[in-house]
Amino acid sequence: MQGTVDGFSYGAVTPLVAYVMACLGGALGLRCTTRSLLVTHSRRPAWLALGSAAIGSGIWTMHFVAMMGFTIVETPIHYDAPMTYASLGLAIVMVGVGVFIVGYRGATGTPLFTGGTITGLGVASMHYLGMAGMRFHGQFTYDTPTVAASVVIAVVAATTALWAAGQVRGFLWSVGASLVMGLAVSGMHYTGMAALGVHLDSSAPTPGTAPEVSSLAPMLIGPLAFLLLAGVVVVFDPLMVVGGPDWRPVEHKAGVPAAAVTPHGDRRPTLHQGRRPIGRPEHQPSRTPQNH
Repeated sequence: MQGTVDGFSYGAVTPLVAYVMACLGGALGLRCTTRSLLVTHSRRPAWLALGSAAIGSGIWTMHFVAMMGFTIVETPIHYDAPMTYASLGLAIVMVGVGVFIVGYRGATGTPLFTGGTITGLGVASMHYLGMAGMRFHGQFTYDTPTVAASVVIAVVAATTALWAAGQVRGFLWSVGASLVMGLAVSGMHYTGMAALGVHLDSSAPTPGTAPEVSSLAPMLIGPLAFLLLAGVVVVFDPLMVVGGPDWRPVEHKAGVPAAAVTPHGDRRPTLHQGRRPIGRPEHQPSRTPQNH
């Protein structure tokens, strides 16, 4: 029997909140990835790891906030807790692989394509693994061409986001990129949901052994708290907040240890930088003591 699906049981609330979550995770992740390009190799992994976790958590939170508005009229929905959390771990790991490739190889050419593809596949895998964790009196079916379209959207969105992180053009530019990224991730989600078909069973399902929950709200607390913590880290790093069009990645010269290179983004202006002291000629000859 075909099930009756309502993907917007709370109206526009869940899509809008889900979009905000995708933008938040994208913005934090992009700023952390950008920041990693401006520091030495010893500090780069920490920024890349934080950015990966922020993007993965934002995408996962976006998905399940949107799913709070998803109902099947004829049957209640429960969620397999281990599989649901596994989808979060999968998102963070695969996004992390893509982000680290771009962080160490650059956001151009083959590294960008490889990192964007892996990250996009991670987004799509998270979506469909999360859907596989849903439990109800029936099963899902998918339209293959629509599923393929959702994967393409995820890969293009991830590649664009990683490219934006490598441009390093200031805070407002990154905000705009995160808004586009949030729109693309939301588009991928609802494209995947458009591929969905629900077939109900006439008999009751066999009880499962895995723990199940009927509400998503408690499961969202942890990722939301992490996004808040990542936001605090960003706020307390003034350089990462204000940015600037003059940011440049760290340039490593042959024979010079990475730790000895001063990141361009960490420069601090001096009191007389760019102007000579008042009352002193520009070229003052040196005076040497003379013996009489």
